[in-house]
Amino acid sequence: MSDDENTSDDRARRRAARRSCTRFLSGERARTVRERLTALAAYADPDAEPDFYGGDGPVRDLEERTAALLGKEDAVFFPTGTMAQQVALRHGAELTGRQAVALHPLSHLERHERHAYTQLTGLRGLWPTTEQRQPTPAELGALGERFGTLAIELPLRDAGYVLPSWDELAELAAAARAAGARVHIDGARLWNTATHFGRSPAETAALADSVYVSFYKDLGGISGAALAGDAALAAYARAWRHRYGGTLYQQWPAALAALAGLDTALPELPAFARHTAVLAPALAALPGARVHPAVPPTHEFQWWLPYPAHALNTAHLALAERESTWFVGYWTDAAPGLAMAEVSLTGPALEWTADQVTEVGLRFLELAAASRDGAAR
Repeated sequence: MSDDENTSDDRARRRAARRSCTRFLSGERARTVRERLTALAAYADPDAEPDFYGGDGPVRDLEERTAALLGKEDAVFFPTGTMAQQVALRHGAELTGRQAVALHPLSHLERHERHAYTQLTGLRGLWPTTEQRQPTPAELGALGERFGTLAIELPLRDAGYVLPSWDELAELAAAARAAGARVHIDGARLWNTATHFGRSPAETAALADSVYVSFYKDLGGISGAALAGDAALAAYARAWRHRYGGTLYQQWPAALAALAGLDTALPELPAFARHTAVLAPALAALPGARVHPAVPPTHEFQWWLPYPAHALNTAHLALAERESTWFVGYWTDAAPGLAMAEVSLTGPALEWTADQVTEVGLRFLELAAASRDGAAR
């Protein structure tokens, strides 16, 4: 999004437009603090005790439930996924005596955590491939260096939410283990991979020694994450969580929101993936459009259009204000005259048909063309 679209006035205008919309294709209406508190109060047991330093109460309930869902001995709640992943990689380095981590250059660890694993933990990264996909076993072998942990982000968000096939994933994990390394899954969005793999989260997690999952991505929680693995990892994680300053006095609101998400949001994810197979082709068929991946494996993917981002963001806001329809927004320039937006087809998108996507999409493109041509004059 360009600087002139990111002023406080522009942000306020977008927020107001989003609040007023009654139809959503990508994303959902933002809830107010009052709405979130009301929902949390309705879900919580008013007589339950809060947690104290994460050792009991809703936090411990969440840890036990997450461990069961992932088929692991235990899970440890963290305030952020960034912190959880530092602990997982540190543990792998100490167990193997190897300071290198094999990971993709587009992974969250490399692009969105300010290189915390190198700056805080003293590890170094090895890139088996720069292609926009997961590495192959042959590419792991061609590194020519020993690594302590293979970190696999599922799905690989910055490459377009791409996923390997189940056989490819299993072979990659086996190759890492054969090289004497541990396997860590960056599963911030692991919950929404079940439809593509045809496997439960526990079956996917069984390929790894450690798994991180988010409670606000896909599940709608307030914040927080969990790191799951065996009992030794959990004990190590609790010690290092304290050292990193992540053992907060009380975290029950985030834990309750996560438990609510496991109850209400998690069962809906397969329907989102199935409906994406209906709507994504309609987006791809609009003039000049491209969807990546061509067949999205989850309900999240990239949509590319031959317009400048400013024109598309202007068109999106105009559509929201005129028709109370939140279509696809938050466009960024990828090249001159070419922009990309991330699409997330969740609950509200289930109400859309492919024909409706086409109809509104054509109006959206008309508005974008008018904005582009007006700016060119």
